[in-house]
Amino acid sequence: MAGSGKRRLKALLIAPPVAIGIAVLAWQLSQRQLPEQAEPMEVAKPVRVIEVAPADFVPRALGYGFVQPGTVWEAVAQVSGKVVYRHPDLERGRLLEAGSELLRIDPANYELAVARIEASVEAVRAELEELDVRRANTESSLEIARRTLTLAEQDLARKRKLLAKKNISQTTVDETESAVLNERRQIQDLQNQLNLLPAGQRVLKANLVLNQAQLDEARLDLERTVIRLPFEARIAEVLAEATQFVSAGQKLGVADSIDVAEVTAQIALNHMRPLVPTGLDLSSLSVEEISDLPRKWGFSAEVRLVAGDFAASWEARFDRISDMVDPQTRTLGVVVAVDEPYRSAIPGQRPPLTKNMYVEVEVRGASQANRIAVPRVALHRGADGGDLVYLAGPDDRLAFRPVTLGPVQSDFVIVEQGLEGGERVVVSDLIPAIEGMLLAPRMDEGLAGRLAAQAGGAGGLR
Repeated sequence: MAGSGKRRLKALLIAPPVAIGIAVLAWQLSQRQLPEQAEPMEVAKPVRVIEVAPADFVPRALGYGFVQPGTVWEAVAQVSGKVVYRHPDLERGRLLEAGSELLRIDPANYELAVARIEASVEAVRAELEELDVRRANTESSLEIARRTLTLAEQDLARKRKLLAKKNISQTTVDETESAVLNERRQIQDLQNQLNLLPAGQRVLKANLVLNQAQLDEARLDLERTVIRLPFEARIAEVLAEATQFVSAGQKLGVADSIDVAEVTAQIALNHMRPLVPTGLDLSSLSVEEISDLPRKWGFSAEVRLVAGDFAASWEARFDRISDMVDPQTRTLGVVVAVDEPYRSAIPGQRPPLTKNMYVEVEVRGASQANRIAVPRVALHRGADGGDLVYLAGPDDRLAFRPVTLGPVQSDFVIVEQGLEGGERVVVSDLIPAIEGMLLAPRMDEGLAGRLAAQAGGAGGLR
């Protein structure tokens, strides 16, 4: 009982202070003023924008390929024989001048053949000269025989008159008549000889032509014993040595020209399409005119070598389009040419373009005026699946604008329809993007400058 009394006494002692505290708290709460409600404020979203403006656009396409010499020459033996001379610098990789004598085949047999046929030619010419002399002599003899015949016939006529008068005998007349007949036979023989001379002359002239052709062939074979380099070249392969016997048709070496280097770059068809003007009618053009179209369209090219931190470039000319599309990669072969790839080399800075060097090729089309370019980061996908860009409107509120896109290059794309010069395109990543939301636009001058430079053809292409 004593314990329960103590607990009641403690409760009575605690209750008054608690009650007083509750009363004071209630009084303080009743005296507090409620905070004033502030008007809700719209917060502007900071964004970067660029002001689009029509500018020049240079369409470009990038491809890759291997360097090949413009001309590859194979030295092939056209005559047989032993190699008696070999150029001391005839080694792979050596550069040799045009006209250098690379190899010489033993010319002895071919010199003898030339001498033998020259003698035959001279013999036929001598026979022709003899025939001319024989003709002249025969014609002179024929003229004399005709005069003799005339005198004999006159003598016969006179003796026949005398015979009629019984002044001479018949025997004398017969002898004179026999002499006339002999003269006539002699004239006939001489005439036959003259008639045969043209046929003999034709035979001799035919023999002369034949011998002359054989002489030309023999001289040509003699010339072919010396193998010379037809142009300045780099030796790529050597297949003959001194004292070696070679046969006609045997390959002796290979040389690559150094005046032109060609690269066949494989470029995707969709990348080449922007370079080609549209709406062309080729039906009335000749083959030569169609082949010349890339030059008329203003195509140019640049060849670049990139190896680690080393880079070099060469101006090239668009030469032609390959004969086929690669069926596996669906790319088109474009052939560009670099003139004087060795003479344009700069030691330590730009090496010569050598065979099988792997390079990239940039092909450029003619500049197109008044095209609008936007960064690729400014493109978005609309609810209908189409392309659109975000604009900062005149009231700095977000607007969605559907656009029609053209060529895509590196970090930008050409807008064919949907944008006008002076409009501000948002290039920041807005999340979330709500049409009509308030923006705090800030011009990104650096991006705008890089965009204009890239569209105009500056910088690398990806």
